[in-house]
Amino acid sequence: MPMPNLVVAIVKKRRGVILDDELIRALKKELGIEPSEAELNAALLKLEINGLVHVSQITKSKRRIEVISDEHTFLAVDED
Repeated sequence: MPMPNLVVAIVKKRRGVILDDELIRALKKELGIEPSEAELNAALLKLEINGLVHVSQITKSKRRIEVISDEHTFLAVDED
């Protein structure tokens, strides 16, 4: 299964919200190896560009990944 699809499936299992460290642990369990930071960032970027997830920074080293449902929309900078 491609990494972006696996990320979405894992986040949906967690009621649509997950922290990046939990996501890494779940990916490691599914794949058998820990994904590199570059692989994870590329997958998250692809998903965010396609409007499937929203990634927000909580602290300097923690991110919150949320699946975008029909009820939620996130606007880009300067979009109203």
